[in-house]
Amino acid sequence: RCLLPPFLGLFQGALLLFFALFVTYDEPSAQAEDANLVANQVYSTFPFFQDIQVMLVVGLGLLLTFLPRYGLSALTHNFLLLNFSMQWALVLQGLIHHFHHGQVHLDLHKLLISEFAAVTVLISVGAILGRTSPCQLLVMASCEVPVYLASEWVIVNCLGVLDVGGTITIHVFSCYFGLGVSKALFWVGQKPLHPKETPTPRSDLVSLVGMLILWVFWPSFVAVLCQPGNAQHRAILNTLLAMSASAVTTVVTSSLLERDGKLSPGHLQNGSLAGGVAIGAVADMAMPPVAALALGSLSAMACVLGFRFLTPLLGRKLGLHDQCGIHNLHGLPGVLGAAASAVAVLVASKDTSGSHFSQQALCQAEGLAVAIGVSLVAGLFTGAALRLPCLARPPERLCFDDSLYFKFQGQDESLGPDSTTEEGVLALKE
Repeated sequence: RCLLPPFLGLFQGALLLFFALFVTYDEPSAQAEDANLVANQVYSTFPFFQDIQVMLVVGLGLLLTFLPRYGLSALTHNFLLLNFSMQWALVLQGLIHHFHHGQVHLDLHKLLISEFAAVTVLISVGAILGRTSPCQLLVMASCEVPVYLASEWVIVNCLGVLDVGGTITIHVFSCYFGLGVSKALFWVGQKPLHPKETPTPRSDLVSLVGMLILWVFWPSFVAVLCQPGNAQHRAILNTLLAMSASAVTTVVTSSLLERDGKLSPGHLQNGSLAGGVAIGAVADMAMPPVAALALGSLSAMACVLGFRFLTPLLGRKLGLHDQCGIHNLHGLPGVLGAAASAVAVLVASKDTSGSHFSQQALCQAEGLAVAIGVSLVAGLFTGAALRLPCLARPPERLCFDDSLYFKFQGQDESLGPDSTTEEGVLALKE
């Protein structure tokens, strides 16, 4: 009450002032060709933009509701962070890249790039979901967005990395930024399993619906920045093939890992999307369809095996806390997709006998190294900042509980649904 409303109110007030002074639209063109060009851009881009909005607001929001008593908070905080990060990215990229003659000219493309900056925040938050306050999440977003914009500019503009679907610039960056924040924030080591942390069949079902929405609209996310025509057509087809293969492979791998052949909801919720993460770096490249199927299958296997073996190992050896398994869904498939992009470029060099493609393959590897290195370092510093007492970190016994942030009729505001008065008093003192 003392921190969140003033923080958001001051931010929105400053943004209103910035827009009033510096932001405008382009002058309407009197020429028919220019008007037709703008209309074509709107008609070709806005349907993709709507699909991405559905992915982020509904699909990703529902995917995060696997925690049974934190679903309302997960949905709301996801929605809040999306809007906060998008507006913050609009200001930053306007000042850095589009500030001409004292004005920033707003268009749909700039809004789309700001949306991608917000995606990195939404992914990174998955590593610390449920154990942090909204104030901590907003500070994390404030730090991550400028670092993302800087790293994306270096990777794409300076190194010339090919990454139309954001495999390296978005998924890899956001994964390791979130893991860096988690390691610095929870430096004491692996957290014991919280009693409110275990999913229920009902929460898993809602999360699975979120996965299905993401699965349906994912090709729009990958193809929106492709050149209209053959490249965009290839990107859509390759994404559909990769995600179809990842869905089937997830069922096979999850079933084989269980002695009784049953499926894990967590594997389905994440492994089915792994193909979409990996394909982004090569989606618009000229490659055979079987390559997209193979990449989708390999990424799904990496994701499921990561949940089964790698996540417990990292928790024991490094004390790494990864609530949503973002390393398995975004990190491992992202690295796999980056490697696939380098291989695809090298194969193209053999077909054309040119040295340019070999140099491009090296650039792909350099871009991956920059994304991992910058995000990890920035994440560690951000996580250390989030440890400040003034950011209202929730006490351990009230983590993963909507009642800490929402008022429910007929229930004491300060207590969880199953908390006693004594427990509530102790938690508030803590």
